[in-house]
Amino acid sequence: MKSSLSYEQLKAAANQYGTPLYVYHAEKIQSQYQNLLTHFGNNHARFFYACKALTNIHILDLIKRIGCNVDCSSINEAKLALHVGFNPKNVLYTSNSVSFEEICEAVGLGIHVNIDSLSNLEKFGAKFGSNYPVGVRIRPNIMAGGNLKISTGHDKSKFGIPVTQIDELKAIQEKYAINIATLHIHTGSEIKDVQVFMLSADVFDALLSYFPSVNVLDFGGGFKVPYKPDEKGTDIALLGAEVNKVIEKLSAKYGRPLIAWFEPGKYMVSEAGYFLAQVNVLKKSGDIQFAGINTGLNHLIRPMFYDAYHYIDNISSPLKEKQNYAVVGNICETDTFAWDREIPEIKEQDILVFYNAGAYGYEMASNYNARYKPAQVLYENDQHKLISRRDNFEDLLHLQMPL
Repeated sequence: MKSSLSYEQLKAAANQYGTPLYVYHAEKIQSQYQNLLTHFGNNHARFFYACKALTNIHILDLIKRIGCNVDCSSINEAKLALHVGFNPKNVLYTSNSVSFEEICEAVGLGIHVNIDSLSNLEKFGAKFGSNYPVGVRIRPNIMAGGNLKISTGHDKSKFGIPVTQIDELKAIQEKYAINIATLHIHTGSEIKDVQVFMLSADVFDALLSYFPSVNVLDFGGGFKVPYKPDEKGTDIALLGAEVNKVIEKLSAKYGRPLIAWFEPGKYMVSEAGYFLAQVNVLKKSGDIQFAGINTGLNHLIRPMFYDAYHYIDNISSPLKEKQNYAVVGNICETDTFAWDREIPEIKEQDILVFYNAGAYGYEMASNYNARYKPAQVLYENDQHKLISRRDNFEDLLHLQMPL
């Protein structure tokens, strides 16, 4: 599996900062964004990095510097974006089962707001009327995504206002003259099939006549990234071409200029991230070779949570003959990262790298078993810098009241 950072660069980071360690590559993030711009152009689409994937302020600052907008799933993510200098006009906040007070706080920040329930839309209308443009998240009843845990548009999903409740939505909008500017649909994550986005376009087409004030069609995110060496991700060139055609067609049909919005998160940072861990113990049990490493589900929960696959390599001895290993963690749970995985022969103290670790790795990390969260490092212009330090013992205590 091709790496944009070399083994030598990764080993240099591990030697300086220790392991476990998250390492990110700035230029890869930039190239992912540039790929979107190349295939969509600036006329028909606008992109908001879904920062729930990775919220370190140095990453957010990089996102701002390359000209990308930011999408937030909580008010604190929005505050982090504003903290690093994003213009409120470039910040999108999509609420989900939040208190109405949080929505009011978002309005107070002057950012774009999407509402995903009739209840909060009613409260919004009563308080703001037509004074603040708003988006509504529609649940289209489309099954999509890598698995049920990351599918958000199906008919049993908690997300969005069911498309079957469009008459109730329209009644609330008319009652308060709410300025609905955005229709939003997000069907899930790991969507490879471009036609899924075209199904969303069909839903938009059916709804646009209800909402003459809408000028933004928000397709969400969920682009598939390749995790295995032989996998293919979403065909961004094809998606860009199809979406551009849809936007031109619907703009002409409804006699108003429309634009597509997308919220790529994993697509932006997954392949730019590497997780490094050291092998503590080799243990044989029957025909199983266990490689026990100095981390666990407390630092990378995706394999246990989603059954996610991460390609693993031995950067200490990448050219040795491959053997089969079960790579397991040091947490008091069954935290198995890989079963029967071919990896160049491992010795104790070797450093393993997990690829595609930029999204939902550190963000989902915890101090379970009272273990320290790892440091994070950013490579930019071939130079690495520490962007968050490793926890220490005092960090385990700092929120607890003294005895």
